[in-house]
Amino acid sequence: MDDLKQFRQWGSKTPGHPENFETDGIEVTTGPLGMGISNAVGLAAAEAHLAAAYNKPDFTLIDHYTYTIAGDGCMQEGISHEACAYAGHLGLGKLIAFYDDNGITIDGHTDLSFTEDVGKRFEAYGWQVLVVDKGDEDVDAIRKAIAEAKACTDKPTLIKVKTTIGFGSPNKADSHDAHGAPLGADEAEATRKQLSWNYGEFEVPEHVYAAFKKQADAGAAKQAEWDKLFAAYKEKEPELAAQFERAVLNRKLPENWDECLPKLTEKDNGKATRLHSQDCLNAIAPVLPEFMGGSADLAPSNMTLMKCTGDFLKDSYSERNFRFGIREFGMGAVCNALSLDKTGIIPYCATFTIFTDYMRSAIRIAALSQAGTIFVTTHDSIAVGEDGPTHQPIETIPSLRLIPDLTVMRPADGNETAGAYKYAVERSKNESRPTMMAFSRQALPNLPNSSIENTLKGAYAVVECSDPEVIIVGTGSEVHVCVDAAKSMDQKVRVVSMPSVEVFRAQSDSYKESLLPKGVPTLSVEAACTSGWDEFSTAQVGINVFGASAPGGTCLEKFGFTAENVKECAEKCLKGETGVLSDGTQGKH
Repeated sequence: MDDLKQFRQWGSKTPGHPENFETDGIEVTTGPLGMGISNAVGLAAAEAHLAAAYNKPDFTLIDHYTYTIAGDGCMQEGISHEACAYAGHLGLGKLIAFYDDNGITIDGHTDLSFTEDVGKRFEAYGWQVLVVDKGDEDVDAIRKAIAEAKACTDKPTLIKVKTTIGFGSPNKADSHDAHGAPLGADEAEATRKQLSWNYGEFEVPEHVYAAFKKQADAGAAKQAEWDKLFAAYKEKEPELAAQFERAVLNRKLPENWDECLPKLTEKDNGKATRLHSQDCLNAIAPVLPEFMGGSADLAPSNMTLMKCTGDFLKDSYSERNFRFGIREFGMGAVCNALSLDKTGIIPYCATFTIFTDYMRSAIRIAALSQAGTIFVTTHDSIAVGEDGPTHQPIETIPSLRLIPDLTVMRPADGNETAGAYKYAVERSKNESRPTMMAFSRQALPNLPNSSIENTLKGAYAVVECSDPEVIIVGTGSEVHVCVDAAKSMDQKVRVVSMPSVEVFRAQSDSYKESLLPKGVPTLSVEAACTSGWDEFSTAQVGINVFGASAPGGTCLEKFGFTAENVKECAEKCLKGETGVLSDGTQGKH
């Protein structure tokens, strides 16, 4: 009760929006409107998959409904369209959504801006739509609607419940005044009187406690029944039971799981890191049955299709390739929920790096709410080429690095890609934290000294020398350019690959100082905005302008990402020049 009295106050367990990391019993952090109903789609998808994967005749381990409450604002946000259209396509019959249709948003009555027929919209998605006309008082009608929803097994159900915001308040009911502000002491007293609620402030009658206690007792009995069922399941299905226990109940990775990851040498043929990513995905997939995900209609470009499994569709919930369609924001919310289902699923979702902007809020919520989503992105720089500046990320990767608790990985070759996947999978499973990965479209050579182990340091020397006169730090596709530049210089040059700023920051001070000693001129090189690089370098090569439509190699050359330009800038750095030495403006025409 003291927690309830501290609603929205410092240090309370009752924040203004529900936070799963703050309060027991909260499953997802829904904050931004539409996020909750979209998360519900992911939770329902998790139930459908696990039921299909593990249930056997006479052994129903997984069998529950997913309930969500959405409001007028949720229905207006575009994310609800993306996720709910997807839910209808999948036929998630155990998803039941209540639409609190009270006709009020912050501005006032919804007819100021919102007059569509939400029910028809959801019917068009493939949902069953039910209506409760008197949602303020008709509890029996709500119960009847739930029973009808459960009876419909091949479609999700929207129960449109007509309610009055601030119901019972004599002066603020059906008004935006009741939306986000307290009623006030006088109006609260008048409301209690009008509702014949003869109890004081924060006074809960004993019969309410008794009703909830009864539910808890019933839940304990159901748990005991389930434990007995699972004991019998272990006898009948020992292999599946062992997998269920490891992956779902204990949420642990198999020992030495990472031995499946590819290991390459400098002599191996180079290729695009998106192709290395494909190799890693398909190495992981047979080893980790809890690994699942898909792309926003870019699987052939992102290279994210798992070959050992089929498509997660209406009649094939046991499969693991999700076909999200062109719905980046909804995709992110669904995948966050797959992780927050707390059943050990390791979800990934994929798009072009530039289109993370479409799902930025879902990425941020993944970091905030501790969802172990792996965001796989490809086409990570101006080397995208002909698609031009609309598709060429410039500020994208640096801006994603600003999100707290999100790790960004930009691998430079095959071993770094494998290292990124080892990090991301373990961070997802063991810590329930997100990782964003950015892969190249173009082929890249395998580097000297690259390895999974070095990648897990966040940064390491690919070209080492003692007492360097200058250090060149690169990421991703620019590292090999830095290596070529160093080879052409007469001075003692150390080349550092930094696949992850966040992972490097977490290393010991002694390691960081040994790799990037203070007082040594240091040049950073990344085909992105230079913002932030002054943390690690005294001078920078980057691109602070939009790109251009041309072949990828031409774009890199024109905007200054050549060994010649990097060498020239490193020599300036040696002479004491600092700050941005090459910002891409030379490529504007």
